[in-house]
Amino acid sequence: MSTRVGLGYDVHPFADDPTRPLVMGGVTVEGPGLAGHSDADVVAHAVADALLGPAGLPDLGTLFPASDEQHRGASSMRLLADVVARVVAAGWSIVNVDVVVAAERPALAPHVDAIAASVSTTVGGAFVSVKPKRGEGIGTIGRGEGIACWAVALLESH
Repeated sequence: MSTRVGLGYDVHPFADDPTRPLVMGGVTVEGPGLAGHSDADVVAHAVADALLGPAGLPDLGTLFPASDEQHRGASSMRLLADVVARVVAAGWSIVNVDVVVAAERPALAPHVDAIAASVSTTVGGAFVSVKPKRGEGIGTIGRGEGIACWAVALLESH
C-alpha cells in the first residue's frame, strides 16, 4: 500500500450579479456569490484538485474546461463527485481532506460543520476538516474582493 498527498487551490472574485448564490462545499451561505463558469464553489474546486494530483489525473480545469458550455453554471459538487469516481477507479481511497478558506466576508465559522459534512459525504465519508481564515485587511482577500481556498488530501492505494 502506498500513500500520496495532494494540494489544491482555488480563488474567485465576488460576482457583480446580486442574485448569484454563494456556494461553499455544496452549502449555500448568505452573502454575495462568486464569479465563475460553474457555480464557483472554491471549496469543491480546491478539494477536487487536491484529489486529482496525487492520483496522477489531470487537473480540474483540464477535465472540465471553462470553454465547455455544458459546464456553465454546473454544480461543483457534481464535478467533485465525478472526480472522486475517477480517483477511486484509478485505485485510490481518500483518507482525509483538510480545507482552509480565506474570506474577509461573510463569516464562515457558523457554516464549517455543514461544509465539512457535505464534502465528506461527496468524498465517500472520509474525514474532512474546514477552517475559516480572514485576510486581516491584506491583499485581495483582505480587501474583500473574493474568496480563496486551499485543500490538502491524503490518498492510499487500494
